[in-house]
Amino acid sequence: MNTGTIILIVIAVLVVLLIIWYFATYNSLIDLRNRKDDQWSQIDVQLKRRADLIPNLVETVKGYTKHEKGTLEEVVKARNSFVTASTPEEEMKASGEITQALNKLFALSESYPDLKANQNFIGLQNDLKETEDKISAARQFYNDTVLTYNNKVEMVPSNIVARMAGFKTATYFEVNEEDRKNVKVSF
Repeated sequence: MNTGTIILIVIAVLVVLLIIWYFATYNSLIDLRNRKDDQWSQIDVQLKRRADLIPNLVETVKGYTKHEKGTLEEVVKARNSFVTASTPEEEMKASGEITQALNKLFALSESYPDLKANQNFIGLQNDLKETEDKISAARQFYNDTVLTYNNKVEMVPSNIVARMAGFKTATYFEVNEEDRKNVKVSF
């Protein structure tokens, strides 16, 4: 074999290896993006469940708290904001609003002993607590998946394939500043 043939073989092997690397990286990006989307859908299911429970909770509370119209309207408004959200980012924002409104509602219930003893209210409150726990766990899994996906999209050398194929970093599901504050209910 002459030198020209050896060079052509080396170049061909390098090209094949480069193609294999490209497709392996591309497929791993697809896998991570699909996992991220799957994790989001898990959160979405729980967020929708929570939104479905809220009208029942509001109706139960209405009977006991006739003069607490503002708090109830805030809960309904936050729920409606979630129902009309069309992107994960809008759903994340609306979810924070719902959490804040529900925290106020549950703090308000402390002032009404009959409400706290009502079996419908207790059942709905427990269902919402269970749903909130599932949302919290799903958020953690989602954010872990987003971290892995974003690392793959941003780190060298996979960022080259990501840029060429149009992959974008994903948004974390973060707690907003309002959710970090203590709920204050005053009469």
